[in-house]
Amino acid sequence: MTSVAAAVPARRAGLHRSLFVQVLAGLLLGIALGILAPDFAQGLKFFSDAFLRLIGMIVAPIVFCVVVHGIAGAGDLGKVGRVGVKALIYFEVMTTLALVIGLVLAYAVGPGHGMNIDPASLDPKAMAAASENARKLQGSGVGSFILNVLPLTIFDAFARNDVLQVLVFAILFGVSLALVGGETARSVSGFIEKLSTVLFRAMGLIVRLAPVGVLGAVAYTVGRYGVGSLQQLVSLVLLFYAAVLFFVLVVLGAVMRLAGFSILRFLAYLREELTIVLATASSDAVLPQVMRKLEAMGIRQSVVGLVVPTGYSFNLDAFSIYLTLAVVFIAQATNTPLAFTDLLVVLGVSLITSKGAHGVPGSAIVILAATLNAVPSIPAIGLVLVLSVDWFVGMARAVGNLVGNCVATVVVAAWEGDIDRPRAQAVLAGEDVPEDVA
Repeated sequence: MTSVAAAVPARRAGLHRSLFVQVLAGLLLGIALGILAPDFAQGLKFFSDAFLRLIGMIVAPIVFCVVVHGIAGAGDLGKVGRVGVKALIYFEVMTTLALVIGLVLAYAVGPGHGMNIDPASLDPKAMAAASENARKLQGSGVGSFILNVLPLTIFDAFARNDVLQVLVFAILFGVSLALVGGETARSVSGFIEKLSTVLFRAMGLIVRLAPVGVLGAVAYTVGRYGVGSLQQLVSLVLLFYAAVLFFVLVVLGAVMRLAGFSILRFLAYLREELTIVLATASSDAVLPQVMRKLEAMGIRQSVVGLVVPTGYSFNLDAFSIYLTLAVVFIAQATNTPLAFTDLLVVLGVSLITSKGAHGVPGSAIVILAATLNAVPSIPAIGLVLVLSVDWFVGMARAVGNLVGNCVATVVVAAWEGDIDRPRAQAVLAGEDVPEDVA
């Protein structure tokens, strides 16, 4: 996409004009308001809701345009297929590794030991809704999962903002466009490129409201839950944050190094998006902006368009760590012994249930409930233990998932030879950052 890939040296602006500084200011102001005026702060949540709704409004059409234009312009449909297969292989390897890390850390640290919770003393009403949704999800089977990926109608997928369904339709449309070829394909592809340029400009306007959205999200969270809300489960929360940090810096850092890039420079390049995700606990808030930044690095549009949206449902690294960590934590807290076969069941079920996490309201709790329901030896009512800190855990989950998907895009692009390495190195070094993503 010309408007994205064009290299324009960034003009140095004052700190007050930096989106990162503005988002950071919104975050700090939100914390202050939440502590000093909690009732007033809770009323600011509509800022966050409005910002996320604006972002959600534009995600589906941008994904459609990027994927269709990328496939139609790729020329070689076999190459598009190879990218998809390589992405899925990478996703499964990293998801399995993340699940194992969660298990190992849970056993090594034992955050639930000593809590001695009697499952009979827990309130089942607190998890009624999650358990009901989890039973529907867990009992749906592979066939139902595949059917849910396929749009009922084109308009339904866009109306519900289901990124995975939109992706399926976009791939079908893009492949069909490439097969049609000729003047028809060129004219349709040209129109979609022009439309995507307008959509990216609209996205740029919406992203400028991120500081206000962050202010509302943080003020509401601190005002409602307070700083002391982490005390009961502080060991679990701190362990999860440490696990995500380890996974990003060590595991993903090693993967990036093998691809020829620095994870620290990569994180610095995405600092604005990561700050927004941390504050809003939603990676959807930056999906279009992240896709644009990855293209600006010199990654081919067809790779970005396929890997990033697919990864939002199939490559949830931080969520996978939390899934196994939370399951073992609940078992430890309720003094439930786990046999080796139970651990294998947890891993197997988690590999399946984690794929349905994105796009489900309260997804983490629902998927965790589905996993617990599939492991009879662990009391499912133990889910109540982690409800109170799910928002705080969700902040790190969203950041870890986003970084994992961005790294996946770089790795697949490097694997396929679809990245301009000199340009990527220059962008990550801050020497050649396009103005429209700076």
